Amino acid sequence: MPFDLTRTEAAAYAACCVLVVLLGWRVLRSDGGAAQAVAPAAARTTTASGGASVSAAPARETSATVHVVGAVRRAGVYRLRAGQRVQDAIARAGGATAHADLQAINLAAKVTDGQQVVVPRKGRAGVAAPAAGAATEGGGGAAPSSGPVNLNSATAEQLDTLDGVGPATAQKILEFRQQHGGFSSVDDLAQIAGIGPKKLESLRAQVTA
Repeated sequence: MPFDLTRTEAAAYAACCVLVVLLGWRVLRSDGGAAQAVAPAAARTTTASGGASVSAAPARETSATVHVVGAVRRAGVYRLRAGQRVQDAIARAGGATAHADLQAINLAAKVTDGQQVVVPRKGRAGVAAPAAGAATEGGGGAAPSSGPVNLNSATAEQLDTLDGVGPATAQKILEFRQQHGGFSSVDDLAQIAGIGPKKLESLRAQVTA
């Protein structure tokens, strides 16, 4: 049956309803804020545990591959331990020949990966070339070649640095290149006077066509 409420009782009842609604709204709002605060914290925890944001330390090189040419017994490409010296690279190439000018290079310099070590003959300048693309000290000029000498583009000076090739043979190589339109392979060197089978084999590791 219907309840008979006085005006005062009705007002009190309405006030209670409003208070309940306000309390419920504040509780819901507090829960939503807590959820938003937890989400970034959880994301940070996931990133740290997953290791996605942790940068790994770069791997340290343990070896260096170098190209040894010039006045050595076995010119070629050799792998050395990181931190070894130019003198170690020359030793791997069979040692220097009797014509080598070891005073012209720094035997104590550390080798680097991709480096070309040129052992000059007496009376000629030589360098221990840096890795390909490295600039020369002081910023002037181009870096020395870091690979075999190309028979189709080399100058007389570059050919003259090869073990077993003197100024006369270097000139013959240039003349052959001009007369025949270039070298199709290293074997074409056998057609040049003064280059026999033994010298040709020693040049294979030093040149390319």
